[in-house]
Amino acid sequence: MNTFWVTLSASVIVVLLSIASLPLLNNNANYLKFADLRRSSSEVADLVVTNGTIYTSDDSLPFADSMAISNSRILRVGNYSSIKKLARTLTKELNLHGKIVVPGFIDSHVHFIPGGLQMARVELRGVNTKDLFVEKIRKAVASSWLLGGGWNNDIWGGDLPMASWIDSVTPHNPVWLARMDGHMGLANTLALTLAGISRNNENPNGGAIIRNNDGEPTGLLIDSAMKLVLPHIPEASVDERREALLRASSHALKRGVTTVVDFGRYFPGSSPEYPWDDFSDVYRWADLSGNMMTRICLFFPMETWSRLVDLMSKSGRVLSQWIYLGGVKAFADGSLGSNSAFFHEPYADDLNNYGLQVVDLDSLYNMTFSSDKSGLQVSIHAIGDRANDLILDMYASVASDKQIRDRRFRIEHAQHLAPGTVARFGEQSVVASVQPDHLLDDADSASKKLGCERAERGSYLFKSLLTKNAQLAFGSDWPVADINPLKSIRTSMKRVPPGWEKAWIPSECLCLKDALNAYTISAAHACFLDKYVGSLSPGKYADFVVLSTNSWEDFATEVFADVEATYVGGFKAYSIRPEDKSE
Repeated sequence: MNTFWVTLSASVIVVLLSIASLPLLNNNANYLKFADLRRSSSEVADLVVTNGTIYTSDDSLPFADSMAISNSRILRVGNYSSIKKLARTLTKELNLHGKIVVPGFIDSHVHFIPGGLQMARVELRGVNTKDLFVEKIRKAVASSWLLGGGWNNDIWGGDLPMASWIDSVTPHNPVWLARMDGHMGLANTLALTLAGISRNNENPNGGAIIRNNDGEPTGLLIDSAMKLVLPHIPEASVDERREALLRASSHALKRGVTTVVDFGRYFPGSSPEYPWDDFSDVYRWADLSGNMMTRICLFFPMETWSRLVDLMSKSGRVLSQWIYLGGVKAFADGSLGSNSAFFHEPYADDLNNYGLQVVDLDSLYNMTFSSDKSGLQVSIHAIGDRANDLILDMYASVASDKQIRDRRFRIEHAQHLAPGTVARFGEQSVVASVQPDHLLDDADSASKKLGCERAERGSYLFKSLLTKNAQLAFGSDWPVADINPLKSIRTSMKRVPPGWEKAWIPSECLCLKDALNAYTISAAHACFLDKYVGSLSPGKYADFVVLSTNSWEDFATEVFADVEATYVGGFKAYSIRPEDKSE
């Protein structure tokens, strides 16, 4: 009897369920409506951003007035009527009151921890006289080594500083002061003595010891010659470097930067171990302890390429939402300001000098070939026209193996290009990773060092590169220049150096869209992060910047705006009003 009733009950239930389902199964419209309701219930926004002008950097929908965010990512972008459907009781709303929103800026070239360290050291950026230079050093306090940087001799007339300028005010402290470009530094006499540098030292390969007419070192060291002093400087402690990361991150967020491509503490003459130390001691710590505030794409010295291959094989390229393994970097030449950028023709103010090739080309080729074959992205510093041609030749040779692969080779800086070189960037699909604000410092010195005609023919050719289908990625090279995308965007559009009344090479001025894209979607593509950031597109991280202006027309014309707030993953990471709480 019990078995009978159980069987009967089960049969009745099946029949009833079948009858109940008939209207749905027989009515396709009702079924689809039910399925759509079920699907939309899972698309619930944590935050809706409304009532603004949202520039997405996504050509499929360049502008919108609203967007929805869920679980740190963009859920939908569009008009308010479509976005409000995703809001529920617990959904927060950010009313922009007409303000402009752009994707979080991606700085394509920084030295992040050095920038944070420099913020706590002697800052010589903007010093425009010898007396002020000396006074800054005199007032600095140091227990052992006195460290600083950012000086630019071009803005006080061009005379290079010497140890004799500062010896009398630093009798007990060795001093090292890096030039703004990182390719030259000044040591006082005590530092030279500690490093064993005298008139008897020969210039190292890829570097130079500047000497006076009597053959005595003046205190200035260029490129690889800096390695004579740098090993004697005590390395910043782990705690100091962690604090530097936090300072750097806060500074970047104030400027609307949510992602950086970090080339680390790696300069000519420095140890290739430094970026690896920072990776393990600082970035890993910050990620595991919840102290990461910006997304970081890390590049490592090319001579350590095999270590990066091993790391990627174990961990993959994406270590977390914060840390991405980028590739490897090397140097081909020095800098214009240090007369060490490598050119086809000699410097106009130094006719026996063509600049420096700071690395053996055979060695560089072998490392580049091995790195590329292992699947690493390769990036090489090249400033002079000859250096750029050499690297483009090398990239073409490496890519001639007939392996069709999305390499995205990069040249960092690409500042001065020979006739015919511009087209090669597009033809070879090489990223031009450039820094607009460098032209503000170089306009006067380039005319002096290269001659006006030569400088104007080949310097900072942003528009020409885009016209020839090159990919342009903008950055700052911080701390060489300040990390300030809005300023850099304006520079690329206006190209008016300090003290000038008109643009330098006006034919190379960009429009706002091209400049914004070079700091967003193009910058993301240049480091293989375009799946995650770079545009306000569904599925990508909700990294965005609220600007202080309501007028897109005014912004597009003058680019006068401040960063009001920076959001990372949909959470407010910076606000110009400190009392604001995170949405």
